[in-house]
Amino acid sequence: MKSTVFRIVCAFAFAGGALGAAAGPVNINTADAAKLASELTGVGPSLAEAIVADRQANGNFATPEALMRVKGIGERIVEINKANILVADPAPAPR
Repeated sequence: MKSTVFRIVCAFAFAGGALGAAAGPVNINTADAAKLASELTGVGPSLAEAIVADRQANGNFATPEALMRVKGIGERIVEINKANILVADPAPAPR
């Protein structure tokens, strides 16, 4: 019984890690809907379109938390994706 529970827990942990690894940094002020949907966990095509529409109507997002002005985006989605949400492109690495 313990072995079965351990295997189930390991399977979920591995799957969660694989899902998290799929997401990558994305600039929410420049990305198109397809990029937002593919890079942000919990954001599908409809929500990604809403993010782009909000950005076009109200201007850029100053912080990751500003995404919560979009209907359907709450604290949880922002928290899950916080490490991958950029509001500006990263500075190029020095040579």
